[in-house]
Amino acid sequence: MMIAVWAPLLLPLLAAPLARRLAESLPPRAAAWTLAGSTAVLAGGTLCSLGLLATAGLLQLPPVAALGHLSLRWLTAAAPDAPLAAAAAALALVVLAALAVRTARRRRLELRTARAALPPGDRHPDVRPRGATVRRARTPERFTTPTPGPAEPSAATPPRPARSTVAALLRPAEPPLSVLDDERADAFALPGRLRRPGRPGEPGRIVVTSGMLRALNGPERSALLAHERAHLAARHHVFLAVAEHAAHVHPALRALRAPLGYHLERWADEVAAARVGDRTVTARAVGRAALAASRSPWPDRPRAAAAAHSGPVPRRVAALLQPRPAATPGARLRAVALALAACLALSTGATLEATADLHHTVEAAELGTGARH
Repeated sequence: MMIAVWAPLLLPLLAAPLARRLAESLPPRAAAWTLAGSTAVLAGGTLCSLGLLATAGLLQLPPVAALGHLSLRWLTAAAPDAPLAAAAAALALVVLAALAVRTARRRRLELRTARAALPPGDRHPDVRPRGATVRRARTPERFTTPTPGPAEPSAATPPRPARSTVAALLRPAEPPLSVLDDERADAFALPGRLRRPGRPGEPGRIVVTSGMLRALNGPERSALLAHERAHLAARHHVFLAVAEHAAHVHPALRALRAPLGYHLERWADEVAAARVGDRTVTARAVGRAALAASRSPWPDRPRAAAAAHSGPVPRRVAALLQPRPAATPGARLRAVALALAACLALSTGATLEATADLHHTVEAAELGTGARH
């Protein structure tokens, strides 16, 4: 076990550069899945290896060996260096657990703060306001493209409700839209919440400020909302959460967090371009949204919420001005893909082999106790 258990701790150093190289040659959706899958497998292998090392040393403690009816002399002779590695692994697991709890609490607080800032009509019943909040947009007529019609509305036709004009950009089955009456420009996809006992679930929603709507014209607003809608539909916040937690597990996995965020934005860009039907309009919407948000961003936007104006915007705009990307298979790309697959398979196989070896060690220690008696 002492040989196989170290492989998942070393393979991320080789697999992470391979995953980045492979993702650069794939379409955005495939690239995001490649990076997220590789990150999850490598982080899982690292955690399993640390757990196995800690368990192997834990078995050599006299109370644990006595509780399990194990031969302490046999265990010590089989792995004399296990206690030292177990102490380091246990310390690493404690630190990782603390980082995971801190990250989860920070994410929960940021999402709660963003939900509390929603207009009262859009706020979930169990989210109480904290201090001053922004107000519901009252003048969305300025945000919509004027439609041809009579100069004066007839008395029989009531004026269109304030939010319905902007909300009409969404399809009936799409996530709800919340417009914040705030001059600061921002737009993001706010993740929903799962249903739990005693608490109903909450769907994800698109949050956009009036300042952002003023900065864009009609087609650009459609592209912006389609971009945020794509984030919610594909649950990109889950990808980002996996990458954030995995970055704490192994130092080599930190290098995959930024590329994953970029490819998620590119994924949403391509979905928005296909839905709007104009790549140039989508590129212009991304660029103008980023420019408007850089001047005065909304301070309550959660870091876990994907936004159209995040990431390397010039690179995204340049990609949108080119034809739709496609995979370019080649000998080098196949070699990188095979190397990455081999690293992931070795990490998984080594973890399984180390687990089986530990199981056989425990069985042998039990037999050693029986033979001694």
